[in-house]
Amino acid sequence: MRILLWRAARTAAAASAAVALASCGTAGSGGGADGGGPPRIGILLPDATTARWETQDRPLLEKKIKELCGECTVEHANAKGDVALQQEQMDSLITRGVDAIVLVAVDARSLGASVSKAHKADIPVIAYDRLAQGPVSGFVSFDGKEIGRLQGGALLKAMGGKVPGGKIVMMNGDPSDPNAVSFKQGALSVLKGKVRIAKSYDTLQWKADTANTNMSGAISALGVGNIDGVYAANDGLAAGSIAALKADKVDPLPPVTGQDAELAAVRRIVGGEQYETVYKPFAPEASAGGAMAVAAARGDDLRRVATGTVRPPGGKALPAVMLTPVSVTVDGIKGTLVKDGVYTVRQICTPQLGAACKKAGLT
Repeated sequence: MRILLWRAARTAAAASAAVALASCGTAGSGGGADGGGPPRIGILLPDATTARWETQDRPLLEKKIKELCGECTVEHANAKGDVALQQEQMDSLITRGVDAIVLVAVDARSLGASVSKAHKADIPVIAYDRLAQGPVSGFVSFDGKEIGRLQGGALLKAMGGKVPGGKIVMMNGDPSDPNAVSFKQGALSVLKGKVRIAKSYDTLQWKADTANTNMSGAISALGVGNIDGVYAANDGLAAGSIAALKADKVDPLPPVTGQDAELAAVRRIVGGEQYETVYKPFAPEASAGGAMAVAAARGDDLRRVATGTVRPPGGKALPAVMLTPVSVTVDGIKGTLVKDGVYTVRQICTPQLGAACKKAGLT
């Protein structure tokens, strides 16, 4: 059946994408679920602008897959924020007859048809970090609304005496990403009624440059001294926002939230430019994602790996692993990111941050 599907699905576009995928991974011969050879697992990442995908998630996923399945081969590709490219990458993996796909969708809605195509080809898709539309087989992520609540709570704490009534700018993520929607809902559940949301922006493709432009516009509209806090949905948007604030000589900088615990963000927190980030422990997420991918590739029951279920809108309950996020400010860096081995003190504490690292108790 798999061979017939492989022949039926083969198109010129998919063949072209296969060449790109071949340069990024190692192709096996045959599929583990059908007993025709070692299992092959595809990993499709959404962009190269968010540092975690290539520096944390990809190597950790590959490591876990190899630990559980030494004979498994992994094929990896990055869509670089391009929906059409990720659709081609999905087509390529389907055409090549992989046994499971770990998907971080660029656009959850647009990838739904590709997920359905994989399902028809008997290839399970594991939605990783964000839930794609379509018949996915399993889901691994964090509670998005809780992330937003943590960010909102941190911002209120940092604003202190300017609550209630202080003016904030909301720099939200891409509305096509279900996670971004959840982050915004969670944040608003904490912020509404306690601060004035002076400006709110949705940021397509999570681009820091767009956040920079939007923040410059907010400063022009509101005035240099009239922004008391910035809700930034992730560290990239925080970076763009902070750059705009500094360029317009906003001093002191208002507190700015973030997410993903990127190294640059941790350094900004130590240096006093960013107030908070949300740490989503990469290792447990990748461990669960890798385990679910191997189980799917072998045709095993994903409920043996899952710790619970998630019911997408209008869909049936999916086997899921939902993990707990952690809010990190300067006082918590050592007890979280350093303790967990995400970064060393040496990586965080550049020469320029020597005094700040000492003050933060890192050195």
